[in-house]
Amino acid sequence: MKLWLISRNGVIDYDEYDSAVVVAATEEQARNTHPSGSGVVSHEPFDGWVASAAAVNCVYLGEAEANVKPGVVCASYNAG
Repeated sequence: MKLWLISRNGVIDYDEYDSAVVVAATEEQARNTHPSGSGVVSHEPFDGWVASAAAVNCVYLGEAEANVKPGVVCASYNAG
């Protein structure tokens, strides 16, 4: 498994995520991980994230330990 920093561009308002560190096997899986950790990747407007996986910036950070499960390690949420 790999560690990825996912983030978004543009204006970030209250009650929205701006970034997260996630564990995923591929960049595509990382882009489709919702920072809430819910496992639900809807990309619906107003769900506090982005409208499409193409809008997610993804940076490879390194390798996770072998026994780490895919998911969110840490997320940045702008509560309002």
